Amino acid sequence: MSEEVKSPMPGSILEVLVNEGDKVEEDDELLILEAMKMENPICAPSSGTVKEIKVKEKDTVEADELLLVLE
Repeated sequence: MSEEVKSPMPGSILEVLVNEGDKVEEDDELLILEAMKMENPICAPSSGTVKEIKVKEKDTVEADELLLVLE
């Protein structure tokens, strides 16, 4: 079952910390979102494998935008 990880707020992608195919555990940091001059880690909501990454560094994202998919 796939799980979508979405942006909690508008901002820009500062760093992508995982690659497609990586296995992650719940609460592992997946990427860093810069918003309001703060670095906000986006963490895995559950354990799984990174199926698809929808953003890259320096992308601007909106709230609720799909960032990546876990499987």
